[in-house]
Amino acid sequence: MGKQGAGQESPGAEGLPTHLERLNDAQRQAVLFGLESDLRHVPSLLIIAGAGSGKTTTLAHRVAEMIIRGVDPRRVLLLTFSRRAAMEMKRRAERIVAAAVADAHAKGRPTRATSTSLTWAGTFHSVANRLLRRYGPALGLAESFTVLDRADSEDLMDLARSRHGLAARAKRFPKKGTCMSIYSRTVNSEESLDEVLDTHFPWCAEWEASLRKLFRAYVDEKQKNAIVDYDDLLLYWFHLMQEPDLAEAVGQAYDHVFVDEYQDTNSLQAEVLFPMRPDGTGITVVGDDAQAIYGFRAATVRNILDFPRRFSPEAEVVTLEQNYRSTQPLLHAANSVIALAEERYTKDLFSERESEQKPRLVAVEDENDQALYVVEHVLGRRESGVPLKRQAVLFRTSHHSDLLEVELTRRNIPFVKFGGLKFLEAAHVKDMVALLRWAENPLDAMAAFRVLQLLPGIGPGTAHKVVDELQSHNGDWRGLKDFKTPTAAQQDFPGLLDLMVALSDERGAWPGDVGRAREWYGPFLNQIYDSPTVRTGDLEQMEQIAGQYPTRERFLTEITIDPPVASGDHAGPPHLDEDYLILSTVHSAKGQEWDSVHVLNVVDGCIPSDMSTGTTAEIEEERRLLYVAMTRAENELHLIHPQRFYVHHQRKMGNKHVYAPISRFVPKEIRGHFEECAEGFEHPADEARALGKARVDVGTRLREMW
Repeated sequence: MGKQGAGQESPGAEGLPTHLERLNDAQRQAVLFGLESDLRHVPSLLIIAGAGSGKTTTLAHRVAEMIIRGVDPRRVLLLTFSRRAAMEMKRRAERIVAAAVADAHAKGRPTRATSTSLTWAGTFHSVANRLLRRYGPALGLAESFTVLDRADSEDLMDLARSRHGLAARAKRFPKKGTCMSIYSRTVNSEESLDEVLDTHFPWCAEWEASLRKLFRAYVDEKQKNAIVDYDDLLLYWFHLMQEPDLAEAVGQAYDHVFVDEYQDTNSLQAEVLFPMRPDGTGITVVGDDAQAIYGFRAATVRNILDFPRRFSPEAEVVTLEQNYRSTQPLLHAANSVIALAEERYTKDLFSERESEQKPRLVAVEDENDQALYVVEHVLGRRESGVPLKRQAVLFRTSHHSDLLEVELTRRNIPFVKFGGLKFLEAAHVKDMVALLRWAENPLDAMAAFRVLQLLPGIGPGTAHKVVDELQSHNGDWRGLKDFKTPTAAQQDFPGLLDLMVALSDERGAWPGDVGRAREWYGPFLNQIYDSPTVRTGDLEQMEQIAGQYPTRERFLTEITIDPPVASGDHAGPPHLDEDYLILSTVHSAKGQEWDSVHVLNVVDGCIPSDMSTGTTAEIEEERRLLYVAMTRAENELHLIHPQRFYVHHQRKMGNKHVYAPISRFVPKEIRGHFEECAEGFEHPADEARALGKARVDVGTRLREMW
């Protein structure tokens, strides 16, 4: 696909307001497109923003420019994929508006900006939650619904699975996590269950009828308990937009809709947009088809590739090609890799940062040599003045870094591996969230089961009875005052009941609810878990986060939709080292940048993964994955390809070496953009291997003695 809009004359910088002078021509063209006419009928626009091309800056300036020209910021909808991105975009746009208004006043120019506050900036899921709080009753959704996180959704799925006897089959039924993945994929991709099973979960296809039964039971459980899961937020929003009157009401609330990272949207997310603006008026989306790498989450690159043709006339396309991150040799190499893609928006990233250093294409003997190469070059770069934190090692799959981690540990080099336990996955945090969720929605059985079983003497059976009793009193906590608990729980149950009554009756005390819940929970934290001091730190952090939200409902929803990254006792940088190397999967590295980047295992079978070569679409996404990895580097890039891998436990042949060809994404015709080299190191393991070949295996002799 070629560039569109490239032939238009770009507005020059002369005579422009100060806030637009810093932009390059393409960025200004994107910012000002369609704003010279009626602001109520701005044509649709797609901004293709290449890696490092100032995407956030451009989008923030376009939002700000509209506000400066008189658009009410309360009627602007800005959709992103993380709360952090939404807040950053909001802050930038508001700063630009404030500075532009001050500049205009100083120069005696008029401005139409009446406010700077963007009240509808958030993730797809957080915006869906706000809309459903308003329109949910029209869809049969209780106003007091609570939102389940992924782990709790899996537990509820498992409950339904057990109740219908699917866990006790002669042939092993898919586990709760797999069932949840199938359900989620079906919802978000808008594909039928049989299509999802056939394409993504073929080993589960024989269970199609049972899965349908399970998913119906799962939906029934959610509706009975007035709860929704993460996927339901989008699903209910989608059905909201299928009702013409409701879709019109939602659409009339916004004059302009902006979507960031549009290449990462799934079918459901795309389909909630178009009913708001059937002709495309007022829609601006920003993204990069070359960075569409989340197909495993049901994101589809087709959304951005097909966007212009969704409207008549077609949406304008403006391409940002000037890169502010990487040196030109790095961009030549990255451009050559993505240029071989089957279908794409044509762009050729360029930089004003010249360098004589090409990216290195490094052949090593095996994974041991790969680890040694990385360690030696990371330390060498550190000696030249580049901190470890400004260096990263990227890989396709988490276990690809195993040998490197061993070597880093042996050499006493601190590192952080992106991933780890998410904040809301920590058991003690889940306990506290369950307390607050149950107070918010007394019908939330999943939260109730977790809280009740903190008490000694209460198991699933008693918990069921408490929930049934509470539901029979329509969620009135006072209805439990005469409930007979097991003897072991009689001391603690009244205190829990008092807490829930207090949390229910004193909603105006938010965020004091969290402190009150922590005070009750403290003794159980000390009794149940190890490392209570560290876990208490997490709960203190949780209380601090809660203070940023106006209500308990908003806090519970937002922390579920977009939780903090990690819990204090399971992740984060080393406590004793101020500097540390970054290890990360490529998926986790998207949006990041480092001075120096090493990419491991650039061989067929790893990049592309041998699990993702079944279709052209899968192969193309793997190509984009390598492109994303390469464009994280600012100054140095090393693509490493071990020539052989040691494979364990082959059934017929035992352990053996297999030879791996260099990735198909770096064919001979583009290798002129790289510095090709071969590296090997002498180390104790090499000598041991050589000696092993020259001497008798004593271990075998010892076994033969017996």
